[in-house]
Amino acid sequence: MSSEKVLHKTSIGGQAVLEGIMMKGPRKSCIAVRKPDGEIVTEESENHPLKDRYPIAGLPVIRGFLNMIAMMAEGFHAIDYSSRFLEDEEDYEPGKFESWLNKTFGSEKIESAIFTVSIALGVLLAVGLFILLPAFLAGLLPENVPHLAENLIEGVIRIVLFIFYMWLVSLMKDIRRTYQYHGAEHKTIYCYEKGLELTVDNVRVQKREHPRCGTSFLFVIMIISILVFSVISVENTLLRLLLRVILLPLVIGLSYEVIKITGRHDGLLSRIVSWPGRMLQHLTVLEPDDSMIEVAITAMKAVIPENQSEDAW
Repeated sequence: MSSEKVLHKTSIGGQAVLEGIMMKGPRKSCIAVRKPDGEIVTEESENHPLKDRYPIAGLPVIRGFLNMIAMMAEGFHAIDYSSRFLEDEEDYEPGKFESWLNKTFGSEKIESAIFTVSIALGVLLAVGLFILLPAFLAGLLPENVPHLAENLIEGVIRIVLFIFYMWLVSLMKDIRRTYQYHGAEHKTIYCYEKGLELTVDNVRVQKREHPRCGTSFLFVIMIISILVFSVISVENTLLRLLLRVILLPLVIGLSYEVIKITGRHDGLLSRIVSWPGRMLQHLTVLEPDDSMIEVAITAMKAVIPENQSEDAW
């Protein structure tokens, strides 16, 4: 594996989707998907940063939460786009109820509604499983347990649940392939940051783990949540759960700033902060094959700006 130092830290990031990758640059985004027949199809779109439209979105802490919401929406869209190429539309016949819905409301409105509900359910599941459930379980501890110890236990429960969940879904064949595409994304970004030509041979030898990975960001959120939630002591269980939800935007915003700062440096503190996320990436970032690397390169080339300074981290 290559251990060379990167020449250019880029803000270009990506997300693995079903049989493909979504890359986002400073000006453009591109979703590249490998169809069952082997063809690579792409969807490109112009980026319009939130801070350009809403100045408040550029403020520290606030920008982290708003950017995460925007990325989630883009990520769901990318997954929805990639899933279209996995369906065998020729053999699919809608049922009577689905036909009635399409005829009454229009297929586009129905798809939009389903997409919105899917996002809402996904967010609710994540908040319920990784925020509310650990808080509820920690609330069952005896009353004589110190507040700080209770919050540490809650944080440990949250981390254990998250790691177990990531391991569990990694056992699914489709998810493992998605994790391989995740590896292709990281390797391609590393190759670009080192100033190397984006070829399969150059990308293949790069490292899989990347310090600015979304997985690392999620892990930092869990660590920051322990610190933030420790500040407020509440005995009432329902109020305790409500405060977890209310403080979540603050936790996400602070975590974003931590990742932003440590990502600019290669010192000891940065390595300490990024180490847990790097270890977790052994579960979520797997070695890709050459066909996956080709998809990642296709998406990457589409979003690289002419002026490299535009995508500096």
